[in-house]
Amino acid sequence: QTGAKELDKLLGGGLETGSITELFGEFRTGKSQLCHTLCVTCQLPFEQGGAEGMALYIDTEGTFRPERLRAVAERYGLDPDDILDNVAVAKAYNTDHQTQLLVQASAMMA
Repeated sequence: QTGAKELDKLLGGGLETGSITELFGEFRTGKSQLCHTLCVTCQLPFEQGGAEGMALYIDTEGTFRPERLRAVAERYGLDPDDILDNVAVAKAYNTDHQTQLLVQASAMMA
């Protein structure tokens, strides 16, 4: 689940696990905040709608902020340090580099 009930309804329950999801849209529409929240909610226990998983954040615009993950983790009553330990962050410098990172991520998930 995404952490946003209305968005989960639109998506038919949330995002697909074990897949790559790309977000795009206008400046300041909440894309980064959603990604920060997903980095936390994917780690929630199954009974809380999570996947007990890990996250890969591919940062294309320099928007990854660990302090935002800490705040979301605290909102869910989770240890921020544990949450951050389960998030891999990669900076993509251009489209080709982003593609390479996605191929590497895909191989790691297989």
